[in-house]
Amino acid sequence: MIKGVMFDFSGTLFRIESAAQWLNAVTTSAGLLVPDEELDACAGRLEEFGAQPGGVPPRRVPSHLEALWRERDLTAERHRAAFTALTREAKLPSPELAEALYDRSQVSGAWQPYPDTEETLHALRGRGIPVAVVSNIGWDMRPVFRDHGIDDLVDAYFLSFECGVEKPDPRIFQMACDQLEVPPGDVLMVGDDRVTDAGAGALGCRVHLVDPLPVDQRPSALAEVLRLL
Repeated sequence: MIKGVMFDFSGTLFRIESAAQWLNAVTTSAGLLVPDEELDACAGRLEEFGAQPGGVPPRRVPSHLEALWRERDLTAERHRAAFTALTREAKLPSPELAEALYDRSQVSGAWQPYPDTEETLHALRGRGIPVAVVSNIGWDMRPVFRDHGIDDLVDAYFLSFECGVEKPDPRIFQMACDQLEVPPGDVLMVGDDRVTDAGAGALGCRVHLVDPLPVDQRPSALAEVLRLL
């Protein structure tokens, strides 16, 4: 019987705006007039390098950034360094946009909850089932939950840069289970990564995977969670 649920953040409960929207928001804020074709080409390069936190994974990471990339989620400093370095590899319209793009990725308006996120969290709260968010991340996304009005539906957050350990290491899942006061065998982990999120299975947690699709293409994936209880 499931008595507690852990959720991943990006690609599971929330989805970040597209790379094109991300880039356009920052160039507009900076007052830069960039031709549409140049913006589109740059957005494509940003996706190629996986330079957007929470966006598509990189198709390639330059060799000189591989070590930094592997450790990006362990500290806030490494996270910023890794992603700003990748944005610079994408040949931005203006070099100073690297920091602005990173800052934009932490703005609540850049993130949108999936259509069934709030409904699912409300249903779990109504059933008295505690919820934790367990995420490999280098910044505090609690304000995203608060600004979208669902922070009160989450009981605890376990973020890799705060915990000093990242998924799939069982220790971060154990921390969450301990905080929820539910044994791992009675906890469900819901995420979108078949390696990192599935690591909860090593503790005996049940694992349910969803696809990290754009918001308008994944209307009811979390509804399955309620049927698993």
